[in-house]
Amino acid sequence: MPDTERIQEVNISQEMRNSFLDYAMSVIVSRALPDVRDGLKPVHRRILYSMFELGITPDKPYKKSANVVGNVLARYHPHGDAAVYDSMVRMAQDFSYRYMLIDGHGNFGSVDGDSPAAMRYTEARLAPIALEMLRDIKKETIDFGPNYDGSLEEPLVLPSRIPNLLINGASGIAVGMATNIPPHNLGEVIDALVKLIENPDVTVEELMKSIKGPDFPTGGVILGTDGIRKAYRTGRGNLQVRAKTRIEEASGGKMRIVVEELPYQVNKARLVEKIAELVREKRVEGITDLRDESDRNGMRVVIELRRDVNPRVVLNNLYKHTALQTSFGVIMLALVKGQPQVLNLKELLHHYLEHQVEVIRRRTQFDLRKAEERAHILEGLRIALDHIDEVIDLIRGSRTADEARAGLMERFGLTEKQAQAILDMRLQRLTGLEREKIEDEYGELLKTIAELKAILADEARIRGVVRDELLEIREKFADERRTRIKPDADEIDEEDLIPEEEVAVLLTHRGYIKRMPLSSYRAQRRGGRGVTGMGTREDDFVQHLFVCNSHNYLLFFSNRGKVYRLKAYEVPELSRTARGTPIINLIQIEPGEYIHAVIPVKEFAQDRMLFFATKHGVIKKTALEEFEHIRRNGLFAINLREGDELVGVRLTDGQQEIILGTRFGMSIRFSEQDVRQMGRSATGVKGITLSEGDEVIDMDIAYPDHEVMIVTAKGYGKRTPLSEYRQQSRGGKGIKTLTVTEKNGPVVGLKMVTPREDLMLVTNGGMVIRLNVSDISQQGRYTQGVKLISLREGEEVATVARVHIADGEEE
Repeated sequence: MPDTERIQEVNISQEMRNSFLDYAMSVIVSRALPDVRDGLKPVHRRILYSMFELGITPDKPYKKSANVVGNVLARYHPHGDAAVYDSMVRMAQDFSYRYMLIDGHGNFGSVDGDSPAAMRYTEARLAPIALEMLRDIKKETIDFGPNYDGSLEEPLVLPSRIPNLLINGASGIAVGMATNIPPHNLGEVIDALVKLIENPDVTVEELMKSIKGPDFPTGGVILGTDGIRKAYRTGRGNLQVRAKTRIEEASGGKMRIVVEELPYQVNKARLVEKIAELVREKRVEGITDLRDESDRNGMRVVIELRRDVNPRVVLNNLYKHTALQTSFGVIMLALVKGQPQVLNLKELLHHYLEHQVEVIRRRTQFDLRKAEERAHILEGLRIALDHIDEVIDLIRGSRTADEARAGLMERFGLTEKQAQAILDMRLQRLTGLEREKIEDEYGELLKTIAELKAILADEARIRGVVRDELLEIREKFADERRTRIKPDADEIDEEDLIPEEEVAVLLTHRGYIKRMPLSSYRAQRRGGRGVTGMGTREDDFVQHLFVCNSHNYLLFFSNRGKVYRLKAYEVPELSRTARGTPIINLIQIEPGEYIHAVIPVKEFAQDRMLFFATKHGVIKKTALEEFEHIRRNGLFAINLREGDELVGVRLTDGQQEIILGTRFGMSIRFSEQDVRQMGRSATGVKGITLSEGDEVIDMDIAYPDHEVMIVTAKGYGKRTPLSEYRQQSRGGKGIKTLTVTEKNGPVVGLKMVTPREDLMLVTNGGMVIRLNVSDISQQGRYTQGVKLISLREGEEVATVARVHIADGEEE
């Protein structure tokens, strides 16, 4: 008969629920998730503590990994040896941990996915930075608990004097939840902690000025900052990570792609296999050879390309189809007081900081207790030395040590510890020098006790100690960031598909724009007929022609003083005879507004200026950085008076000389420093005094080694040495630069040129001619010039642009 008293009826669904919950919590708390304070799971904590107990420190020889694993299993971690060794291996891999906690000796695996050697072959010891995880552990700074069988005690958390959770990250899958915290740069994290100590109300956005983003041990490139910002604000986000690559020229005019860094946790061998598979399946065209040239000095995967392919296109296809670009899903989940929580950046730093405050407080209390105990002993020794003869007689007259101890306590009012210390005192302490040492030590201890009590009485002092010790760690272990962050993830794919090249951009009077390769024009001799540069309607003509890099920004300045922005490659590339695209399709100009000046810009540097000149002779200087953020519907660049228009905008460094030219052949040269810097909405000041009916037609920077090139409406031109143009003060009437007659017509262009440049002339009939400056006659200021282009009846030169001849370009 069964023993009915021992049988307990339970609801099976309730039992399954309770049992599974117990199992789940065990996995969450004791296996899969890191503690927010030290960033460690129990297995990693036990490995580090066990190695510390065994004395396998950086200043000692390596010990067999099997020794460590066996000790961890026997004392603290009653699980499989593979779990312990795998965890130990990861802490020794420079491609897994940003700051390795274990210094491995032997084969600990590779980024190709090679397995580490068996634990009986490899050796290990603690890395120097791991000692910071364990520093002060013997000063009662953390709590200990019983091990699995209650025979020993193990640390429940490490002091972790480094912010390990953030600098090395963590990943783990628990039951119903997972964590995936990326590694970060130690210097940046400590800077953010210092900022949080100094200002507890600091925001996540302000902390992000210190912590730019994750810093993976394998380097790579993070695309965009949106994912980083979301992860730091909410604890969850998604990062796009790319390999670091470069394109270099190989023999025979071919190009090759070289991969130097991989995204975090990408297996290099599998990546190479995947690229080879794509080539075999012809999903990626243009690859002729694939080699892994990596060695002990660094990673180098070489992808050889055919001569006729665009390397940027091939690279972007590889980003799309292989692990050269991956996603990293950030889940900043950790245990806070034993409970799993998703934390934002500030919360992670706050919990670590509170742990450090607690560690410093407990360490200070420990040091204070030890100091007070030592001072107590020294006080007894001082009493004994003051009555040494009596003490000696008392000890001599006692039959036992207990009797002597009791006599000392009764005679001098000492405690048992003080009396024992006197009994243990060696005779050499009776010398004068030893007595002096006791007095000095006692005096120093009193100062130390006072200092430790002052620290404990002031929370700000404790945080100050935390700050100072964090900065010491930064000085000792911080290094340069490895992972680069590209801020504009949206623009990268498109830009990388566009080769950087010199292009000509043409804009007509009626607002049609197009882009062409500069090679579309061949240089011709002076007086030629030219070639058609743009097909236009009878009532339209090319008004602006300029040369720039395809990746430059184009700033479009309108007749109403507004500025718009495009990338040069965003202007459609069309054939030489095509009419172009209406610019209203590219930028949001208003009815009745047209583009009157355009300037290409590579970057918005702080020390660069935009210099403006208007038809009525008004000039203005404004910092270029004021135009970095331009809305799609434009931004006001200058406040124009009624009837005035822009005729020129130039990029300068604020220290140049400026020259203005007028329609009636006058000019003025003055220092840019005569004009104070103004804001975007300012009107400006007078640059030249104009005679009735005259207007400014052009403006340029007067470089000392350049010449002044003048072009007239009827196709005449000349170049004149700049030395013939004396410097004047702005606002004057200027001097004559060309004699205007019926034959040559009014001035339409003034450019500063060198003999190494070409000149492009565009007529209102759409004809274009490219001339070498050295072929144009050099003449004085009062001459009429020579014929540069043959014009039809009623045709006039509308636009003049200079072109720099690239090295090796044929005429």
